[in-house]
Amino acid sequence: MQVIETIQALRSQRQQWQQGNQKVGFVPTMGNLHNGHLQLVKAAKAQCDTVVVSIFVNPMQFGANEDLSTYPRTIEEDKARLEALGVDAVFLPPVAEMYPRGLDQQTFVEVPGISEMLCGASRPGHFRGVATIVCKLFNMVQPDKAFFGQKDYQQLQVIRLMVKDLSLPVEIHGIATERESDGLAMSSRNGYLSAQQRALAPRLHLLMQELKGELISGRRDFAALTEHYSRQLNQSGFRTDYVEVRNAENLMPATSSDTRMVILIAAYLGTTRLIDNLEVAV
Repeated sequence: MQVIETIQALRSQRQQWQQGNQKVGFVPTMGNLHNGHLQLVKAAKAQCDTVVVSIFVNPMQFGANEDLSTYPRTIEEDKARLEALGVDAVFLPPVAEMYPRGLDQQTFVEVPGISEMLCGASRPGHFRGVATIVCKLFNMVQPDKAFFGQKDYQQLQVIRLMVKDLSLPVEIHGIATERESDGLAMSSRNGYLSAQQRALAPRLHLLMQELKGELISGRRDFAALTEHYSRQLNQSGFRTDYVEVRNAENLMPATSSDTRMVILIAAYLGTTRLIDNLEVAV
């Protein structure tokens, strides 16, 4: 497995892959890899000749009071796990390589509308940071296909729209959320949970499943449903950010005529913010 740290070296290698007519798959990550990330790598391996994984903790998508400085960094363990899966190259750029003029002078990409709702309302500027770094990485790696987890459902839809709007020549593949045996969605931030919080965390998924059952049974009083399940979360020990039922494609509030919906939840356990989602087809 090659370890590449500069854009120049990456482009030189990309040219060689291009000359060999190799289909390149790409998995962008912030490291601290868990089995959810590895499923993305496996999907890329199954569909592409060459697989590149990037590890970059992107400062542009963290807010002023968020966990950039404490975000878990496990580079050596990550590299070992990627090499064991047969990844061809890992791209490990330093911040100065990605933002040579600094964040304040960085040209940015913003996907309007969808970036301001849900997590975008709670974390202003977050999706600007996501769209900018993913666009930059696409330009650097020039992948044929890119793979993202569906746990970050809004992020996936933001990236799909960005690719469509900017006519970027990359196929976006969403891969099903990988879960622990008790239903908790795998996330690097789960490591922040205390033992007591970790025992409580699966209730997030359990309540989502209950809400999904109500929607499948025909209930469409969305405001009453989401208020009820927000209250259930709060009574369970969470601090709810939002519980929403949205159109699965554009993330606008669901209507009674929608046949594809998605339940989206964000809630805090202590200082740890957990997100999850569940698609609903009726």
